[in-house]
Amino acid sequence: METVSKSSLKARMLEYFRKVEETGEELVVTDNNRPVLRIVPIRQRIPAAEMFSDARGKVVYHDDVLAPTTDEWSES
Repeated sequence: METVSKSSLKARMLEYFRKVEETGEELVVTDNNRPVLRIVPIRQRIPAAEMFSDARGKVVYHDDVLAPTTDEWSES
C-alpha cells in the first residue's frame, strides 16, 4: 500500500492512477500526514463456473452434505 499527499497526487494524478490500475495495489491519500482517501482498482468479477472450472468433476462427497448433524461443537 503506497501513501501519497494530496499535493503530490494533484501534480501526478494520472501517473498514480495508472500505477493503481497496473499493480492492483491500493493508494492512500493523506492530508497533513493523516489518511483521508483510499484509491482502489475495480476488479472484474469472474463467474463462479469459470473460477472453479478446474475443480469441476473432481470433488467427491462421501456423505450427504445436506443431512442435518447432531454433533455438538465444543465452545472455544
